[in-house]
Amino acid sequence: MAHKPRKRFGQNFLQDPVYQQRIANSISLKDGAKCIEIGPGKGAITAHLLRRFSEVEALEMDRDLVTLLEKKYVDSGLTVYQGDVLKADFRQLAGGKRLSIIGNLPYNISSPLLFQLIENLDVIDEMVFMLQKEVVDRMTAGPGTKTYGRLSVTTGLLLHSEKLFDVPPGAFFPAPKVMSSVVKLRPRSDVDASLDRKVFDGIVKSAFSQRRKTIRNSLSEWASAEQLTALGVDPQQRAERLDIDTYVLLAKNLKPGTTRD
Repeated sequence: MAHKPRKRFGQNFLQDPVYQQRIANSISLKDGAKCIEIGPGKGAITAHLLRRFSEVEALEMDRDLVTLLEKKYVDSGLTVYQGDVLKADFRQLAGGKRLSIIGNLPYNISSPLLFQLIENLDVIDEMVFMLQKEVVDRMTAGPGTKTYGRLSVTTGLLLHSEKLFDVPPGAFFPAPKVMSSVVKLRPRSDVDASLDRKVFDGIVKSAFSQRRKTIRNSLSEWASAEQLTALGVDPQQRAERLDIDTYVLLAKNLKPGTTRD
């Protein structure tokens, strides 16, 4: 019996063989690294990965698809784990190795999954994901643009982000209502080790929680206008005008609840 796409799992299966191969060819695998595929579905990209790599490990939520994959790729070098990827332990999956992660991510979990993976960058070499185009545009946006936001700043601090190509709705079944894009992400090696990530994340979250307000207002719990000015930051600017280096500067000089009026 043919598998019917399930809306609750956000299933849109990539059917176009050209895009299947292009995506699979976008990931590299260093010596000793492991290839992890998130959301293999019916195995369209998986098949191309198995032609390139001797072993592939996949994470799939849908039990029926796990059974399908295990039967389709028996003795192929594929290992499939059933479960919610948002609960996956990537350090355990790595097993002392580095991970190259690829996937056609369900749009309904893409943002929380990206933030989860960001917390595991110490075991990740590279990631190639197909996401909603809007999400990729936000990840790769620069200061002063409408799409520049919390995701842009967080990923920009920790990752080199490269948009590779767009994938039209017609390449899927069922066809989504939005355009998709493929992005390659690599952990940065120049992140300041002394930066307090919790403070950085808190400042960025506060700044973009009220985009229409000036940072004098959105960061009022973190700094007074005088403190911002002393750091060379215009308190009348809005969050989307500040570059990543400015957020780093703020995080290294401010602490929550220490505003001096």
